[in-house]
Amino acid sequence: MRYFMDISYRGTNYSGWQTQPNGVTVQEEIEKAISTVLQTETPITGSGRTDAGVHAIQQVAHFDADNIETEKLVFKLNSFLGTDISVNGIRPVKDEVSARFEATFRKYHYHLHQAKDPFKTGLSYYFRPELNVELINEGCEIIKGWQNFECFSKVHTEVNHFNCDIFQAKWTQDGTNHLFEITANRFLRGMVRAIVGTLIDVGLGKTSLEELSLILQSNDRSMAGRAVPAEGLFLQEVIYPEDIYID
Repeated sequence: MRYFMDISYRGTNYSGWQTQPNGVTVQEEIEKAISTVLQTETPITGSGRTDAGVHAIQQVAHFDADNIETEKLVFKLNSFLGTDISVNGIRPVKDEVSARFEATFRKYHYHLHQAKDPFKTGLSYYFRPELNVELINEGCEIIKGWQNFECFSKVHTEVNHFNCDIFQAKWTQDGTNHLFEITANRFLRGMVRAIVGTLIDVGLGKTSLEELSLILQSNDRSMAGRAVPAEGLFLQEVIYPEDIYID
C-alpha cells in the first residue's frame, strides 16, 4: 500500500534533501529511521529536492508498506529522528500516486532581515542595505508573466524543459523583516534563490525593470543576479488533489 508522509526539517546540518554519496541528507535519515522501524528496507520519494541548508515547513514523500498504524509509525519515527526533522503525519493514497509528479503546486518562502537578530541566524538572510519594495513587486509582476526560467536555473541541470507556471510572486516588508513568497507548478534547481538575488538587485537600483525583462529573455544564468544564501529559503507547502487520498 502507498502512503504520503508530511515532513518538516531544518536544513542547516544537511547536504540537502536527496541522498548522495558524500554528505548526510534528510532523505537518508528518514529512510534509515523508517527501515529500522518497519524492519525492511523502505525507500522514500520526495516531492522534489531541496539544496544544502534549505529548510522545509512541509515536504511530502511517498513510500510503500504493508498495512500500518499511521499514528504509531509517526510516533516511532519521531523517536528515531533528530530534533531537526519531524514527521507530522502519514496518510494512505491510491496506488501508483507519486509525491513528485502529482503535486499541483509548490510554495516557497524566502526570509530576509535588515537588523541583526541572533534568533534569526540560520533561518533568515541578514542583509542590511535598504530595498525599494515597490520596485521589487513591479519586478515580481514581470516574472509572473514569464514562463521560461532558464536564466534562473543552475547550469547543467538535466530537465526536459525550463517552463514553469508561476501563480504567485510577491515581496512584503514588516519593519526590518522581509518576506518573498512564490508559488508555481514546478521549480528548477536554484531557481528561487536566483530570483531573490535578482530582485534584490532591482530593489537596490542595480538592475532596472527593463534589464530584468532582458535577463528573462536571455535564457542565460550569468545574466541574472547571484544566488542568495540557502539559510533564508523554506519549502513552505506542497499541494495535491484531494482525490488521491484514501481516507
